[in-house]
Amino acid sequence: MGMDSERAPHGPAVITAERPAPLIATNVRKAWLEMPTALRNSVEGALGAPIVRATTQSAGFSVGVAARLVAENGRTGFVKAVSAEPNADTPGLHRAEARISGALSALGSDGPAPLLLDVFESADWVALLYEDVDGKMPDVPWQPDELDRVLDAVTDLATRFDPSPVDVVPVGERLGDFYQGWRRMAAARDADPAAVDWLAPWALARLDELAAREADWTRAASGSALVHADLRADNILLTADRVVLVDWAWAARGARWFDLVAMLPCIHMQGGPPPAQVFDRHPVAQDADPEDVNTVLAACAGFFLWQGHQPPWPGLPTLPAFYKAQGDVALAWLRERCGW
Repeated sequence: MGMDSERAPHGPAVITAERPAPLIATNVRKAWLEMPTALRNSVEGALGAPIVRATTQSAGFSVGVAARLVAENGRTGFVKAVSAEPNADTPGLHRAEARISGALSALGSDGPAPLLLDVFESADWVALLYEDVDGKMPDVPWQPDELDRVLDAVTDLATRFDPSPVDVVPVGERLGDFYQGWRRMAAARDADPAAVDWLAPWALARLDELAAREADWTRAASGSALVHADLRADNILLTADRVVLVDWAWAARGARWFDLVAMLPCIHMQGGPPPAQVFDRHPVAQDADPEDVNTVLAACAGFFLWQGHQPPWPGLPTLPAFYKAQGDVALAWLRERCGW
């Protein structure tokens, strides 16, 4: 995973010119000093000195603390911390991430994740202290060289970590409550035909077919590979010689190609090439069953579109638009693949 300019095995990533500005989900983060004193003391204890600089990182879907830290003794770290307010589920997600990141940390620099240094809890707060990775998120709009590096990392994750070295549940179990968008749309239509009148007429006419296909996605996505299940630009860090994947709360095991299918709509929405151009040439897609891919893609599209028409989560005002934009791309890709 170097920074050379050789063509990646999946072919060049051609970026379309004159695309609209890419959507980026924004949030309202808490600052380092808003963490409970007990948690801040624990972090400073782990780094061996008081924190003299804390730089908030604004990307991501959480309203909690996310800050790069520098201690008085020169040691550095990255802390992410959440409370049950305003989103009661987020402490549980941080605990899940801690378990998975801890297991991946045992792989050292050979692993795909940053090193987890410690985990702290106080009242309803959970804080994870990581090594501070000297890297940056990929630029959006996506640049060809950075996209090639990330796509190579997806290949590495899918092949080198199959079977998964981490004890994780099947992706169908991990995301099963979310990937029911078409079935929820069908139920909403049955209750009130106007409830989903925002759907394209062709998709509305196929709503029952889409809901039936979606119901089979857990089988279609099954496999033994470690999947991140939440890959997008703000969950990736590029260093001089590594591609580091962060935020492992949703990790699971599944088909090698699952992460690629799920992330390509976001890549295109943020200025990258059309999904088919990347997927059809990518190594992990070569042995994928086309109908299984269509089934999982349908489930992804349903999730994005349904979430894109729900009220925003507290502190995440742009999230519905972010989801809807991905859903539009995923649905267009599905229509292209199915010849509808």
